Amino acid sequence: MAKVAIWVDADACPKVIKEILFRVATRAEVLVTLVANQPLFAPPSPFLRSLQVPRGFDVADQAIVERVAAGDLVITADIPLAAEVIAKGARVLTPRGEPYGPDTIQAALTLRNFMDTLRSSGVETGGPAAFSLNDRRAFAQQLERFVARAGRRGD
Repeated sequence: MAKVAIWVDADACPKVIKEILFRVATRAEVLVTLVANQPLFAPPSPFLRSLQVPRGFDVADQAIVERVAAGDLVITADIPLAAEVIAKGARVLTPRGEPYGPDTIQAALTLRNFMDTLRSSGVETGGPAAFSLNDRRAFAQQLERFVARAGRRGD
């Protein structure tokens, strides 16, 4: 199958998303690496790995940035991390199924920075909506598209 890899910013990744990734890794024979600063469970599979990094601000993010290759997929909701890996030629998919690429990441960064400015000035912006069944479905559909494209290209 594909030689591309999937990297997961796993500290905040929902369990249901990890379970989808576990199934796809084995079925599609694509390497999935969970990166976190705490021990992680991954079922036994030659296509699943976990990388535990030391605790610290953005340590897991930097481990992903150092290892990701062009064409790989990174699963993260972290917009600055997304921007860094896109700059290296990787693709990004959020756990809610939203893909980011070179044409969309700048708008996402701008919005993130604007919301951060509002919050730091005391404006209540609320948090993200609860993770839903539609989010899970959107993620699974986008992941399947990535795996299918990678297989056709023979990456």
